[in-house]
Amino acid sequence: MKRRNTRPADKGAPKWMVTYSDMITLILVFFILLFSMSQIDAEKFRALAEAFRSETIFEAMPSIIEEENPTENTEVLKEEENDDKQGDTSQANDEKEDNIQSEESLETVTKTPERDELDELLAEIEKFLNENDLNQVISAMRTDQGVVLILQESVLFETGEATVLDPAKAFLDKVSTLLSNIPNEVRVEGHTDNRPIASIRFPSNWELSGARASSVIRYILTTNSFNESRFISAGYGDTRPVESNNTSEGWSANRRVEIVILDSE
Repeated sequence: MKRRNTRPADKGAPKWMVTYSDMITLILVFFILLFSMSQIDAEKFRALAEAFRSETIFEAMPSIIEEENPTENTEVLKEEENDDKQGDTSQANDEKEDNIQSEESLETVTKTPERDELDELLAEIEKFLNENDLNQVISAMRTDQGVVLILQESVLFETGEATVLDPAKAFLDKVSTLLSNIPNEVRVEGHTDNRPIASIRFPSNWELSGARASSVIRYILTTNSFNESRFISAGYGDTRPVESNNTSEGWSANRRVEIVILDSE
């Protein structure tokens, strides 16, 4: 009796396991891809979006698709960009003009009352000088600091002296009456010409100008019950001339006392 030939059994895993393993691996890779695509880096995504939004990318890398009228499209884009820039510029200019106008209106609002007050004060002083026949000896003018009354040396003092003359006291009495009706601070300034003085009492024009300003203040304080803190004395010597010191007329104009009624801020 012949023996049946039997095939030897294959060693190892069955062949169908190879196909099954490949399928399982492919499925695993597929799910890994799905998982990685679902995780988006916000920073990288933002950078990528900005890169696509940037004009330089499209300018540096021309499109592979030919346009029918590339020049016309480029011109349209440039016109739109120019319109946007012009719109932004005009808007900025409008905002600047609005700010300037608002600042000017604010300055007008803040400064107009002060100017009106000083102009009214100057008008009242000029009226006072006219009514009291003081225009020949006292002149009034408006400055940024306030209203200035100018009295020449010949009306108030002897040459080289700082004692108020008796005839000048009548004028100062009327100035005192004027100052008693207003609350403003008062600065009295003494001025001289450039001719040097050298005496025991006044070694220079500095001492002479300061003494004259102080003499005027002292006399005014005796005429009314003024608050002394309202008054300021200043001696400028020959440092602030109003005329040339080359003529006798200029010397006479420069020798003066100025009573500055200061702007009340």
